[in-house]
Amino acid sequence: MGLGVLESSQSRRVPGTAFVLDDATRHVETDSRLKYDNSGPIPIILVPQPSDDPNDPLNWSIWKRDLIVVILSLVSVIASTLSPLLAANTVTLSLLLHRTFPQTALLTGYHLCGVGIAGFLFVASARVWGKRHLYLLGIVLIIISSAWGGASGLNYKSLLWARIIQGVGLAPFEALVNASVGDLYFVHERGKRMALSNLALFGGAFFTPVVVGKITHTIGWQWSFYLIAIFSSALLPLVILFVPETAYRRASSLNTDYVVGQSFSNTATEKSIRTSASQPDSIENRLSERENPRLTSRADDHAIPPGVSFARSLLPFNGRKTDENFFKLVLRPLPLFFHPAVFWACLIQGALIGWTVMIGIVLAAIFSGPPLWFDEVKTGYMYTGPFVGAILGFLIAGLLSDWSTKIMIRRNKGVYEPEFRILLVIPQLVFGCAGLYGFGITSNHVSGWFWPDFFFALEVMGMVLGAVASALYIVDAHHDSLVVRVSSLEASFVSIGLF
Repeated sequence: MGLGVLESSQSRRVPGTAFVLDDATRHVETDSRLKYDNSGPIPIILVPQPSDDPNDPLNWSIWKRDLIVVILSLVSVIASTLSPLLAANTVTLSLLLHRTFPQTALLTGYHLCGVGIAGFLFVASARVWGKRHLYLLGIVLIIISSAWGGASGLNYKSLLWARIIQGVGLAPFEALVNASVGDLYFVHERGKRMALSNLALFGGAFFTPVVVGKITHTIGWQWSFYLIAIFSSALLPLVILFVPETAYRRASSLNTDYVVGQSFSNTATEKSIRTSASQPDSIENRLSERENPRLTSRADDHAIPPGVSFARSLLPFNGRKTDENFFKLVLRPLPLFFHPAVFWACLIQGALIGWTVMIGIVLAAIFSGPPLWFDEVKTGYMYTGPFVGAILGFLIAGLLSDWSTKIMIRRNKGVYEPEFRILLVIPQLVFGCAGLYGFGITSNHVSGWFWPDFFFALEVMGMVLGAVASALYIVDAHHDSLVVRVSSLEASFVSIGLF
């Protein structure tokens, strides 16, 4: 494999490993049996290989795929406001509801539990029947529960259940939008889109308290719920009309990141790869002949089906995506929490996400007392720093993810490894640790607002870099298993909610 990526000693199927880039210095001819992206000076092998089916999302025009991601990102911005919705209002609500601060904080805790627990059912449902019906269900639940929360008045139990249902509605967008990016794009196209979808989730979350504090002060905290219901209702027609099913049951022979990856555990083949740069035949030609003889026909030996009509694309279901049993898939995330990739992603995402949620909960308690005596408006403004940090974090992630991966591919002689995405954890370590330590020190003895806000922004930068790194790695290394991809998110949200 090269560049420190270890060989598999137990399996010849190495998920995610693929030939992506032909080195221009080798002067090789492209293989007519494979499809390439020829938009640049160096042809890029499309991974995975698209089928000849016009219903394959990889064959859709780039503007259609980008429109789907933009709409899902807009909905994610609204949905992501649900978790920090009460961050600036925690102290105010505890007084209005006549509840202790921990009891008011549980409105967020149980909400996050709803996100995580709903994921068990939604992951299995998405794997079997696709994602569109879950996006429709999620946005409808957000509309209903947000209107319910605003109308709950001072009834604590009613508001608590509204928050839990909000978590259930949020779950599809927290867990599945990144998976849809993996469905819609080739490996070399995912980096910037993944950064955009994560920016929508995290950027919206950190901008929410800035606005909610002012809303609470001027027209009442109930309107923070009502406005979410209004904006979600406005986006519902876009989801119905322009977000078709992105899951596609593709022939296994087209998943070249799995088929081609079989060769890397063979020493003789690996030796051939290292020396093939000086040979007239391209690497991918050899591996196509040896490891994947089925890639000889671009029609895949089947008649090309007609394109689905627009009216049919509006249906919430368009068939099963797997023959696996639904109930087995519901239980599968439990042992997968011990899967190395999921466990690693839990640590990368869950640790800093958990600290971010905790800082958001205690922020009002820290700054609403002496010496600053902030009200909900000023407490909300304290999230301006984290919002800027989220923007900067995703800009860095978007710039570094694809750029660094292309450099690693060239150094690895055209071979892509999902582990190349893990490089983003280096800036995560720097920014995340600096932000946590800095916030702890400066908020212990509060003398001003700037430095705690500054270090909060650094912590958020580290968090989003880790989120992008882990999402890209899991999508690329385990793109055939949606359960593996989102088990880390389920574990993170359930543990954060219980904590």
